[in-house]
Amino acid sequence: MPALSLIALVSLVSTVFTRQLDVHPPQQQHHHWAQICSGNPTNQIRGCDRYGCGSFGADRHGGKEKHRGVDVICSDGATVYAPFSGQLSGPIRFFHNGNAIDDGVQIRGSAYCVKLVCIHPIRYHGQIRRGQQLGKMLPMQKVYPGIISHIHVENCDHSDPTHLLTPAVPPLPQQERGWAAVCSGNPTNEIRGCDRYGCGYYGAPRRNGKGKHRAVDVICADGATVYAPFSGQLSGPVKFFHNGNAIDDGVQIMGSGFCVKLLCIHPIRYNGAISKGQVLGRMLPMQRVFPGITSHIHIENCDHSDPTSNLERGKGQRD
Repeated sequence: MPALSLIALVSLVSTVFTRQLDVHPPQQQHHHWAQICSGNPTNQIRGCDRYGCGSFGADRHGGKEKHRGVDVICSDGATVYAPFSGQLSGPIRFFHNGNAIDDGVQIRGSAYCVKLVCIHPIRYHGQIRRGQQLGKMLPMQKVYPGIISHIHVENCDHSDPTHLLTPAVPPLPQQERGWAAVCSGNPTNEIRGCDRYGCGYYGAPRRNGKGKHRAVDVICADGATVYAPFSGQLSGPVKFFHNGNAIDDGVQIMGSGFCVKLLCIHPIRYNGAISKGQVLGRMLPMQRVFPGITSHIHIENCDHSDPTSNLERGKGQRD
């Protein structure tokens, strides 16, 4: 074959192969991981609670160590999915004490290696595909009452997985973002004003100005029926006062793009699914504990953001 023809042929093959690589790169096509927990389509990361914060690099052990993983919010008992395709290995024991959440599994794929802890996998070995059911979330509330239940997601090389957890394409917006009426007798989710105990709006002073109210107080008469503001998964109990008083009860709901704690109520149950507008429980006797206060449900987003706009958009709505 003449030299010029050979050069032309090599050039043509090289061009075609390069174009094929552009269309089918050798690395995984998915540069973002799939949804890990049912009810959390955006892989929302745990904020801060009394046990600590869920972000990568957050303080651990009084600031002596750093968090080498990311905590993805997941209700106790929820279904867990594989973030990418790969090979399973395990079990992974994080606590090494046999408690109710001391289980997990590792997934190693062509580009990633991660450990998912505080879950019970359907198996510890074999292949799994991206988005396939991996197992279920273990009962974290039994071990850490009141914590934001979550899956501990840790890269095998201890690097930060946060950017991989963010969906490449945000999920479609909910058709109806407003929350339902939370309390019977208060169809507009009216927020408590000010009384001799303080004010009910978000950011109101607490502890003589040393702290801020990181929640909203929705007016609710003692004994009134309480409804779920949105559909989701229940977990609890959530104890706010930790002293066993007459209003020291509550529950968390996570789903529909939200995660919230409703306190000073007694729920009909602490686990399982609930639908928007469904009876959630009843308001506890706040007047016994704080005589003369405007009785209310303490409503706190799991990430401590302001829920006011969701309550306003939900005025008068109850499915």
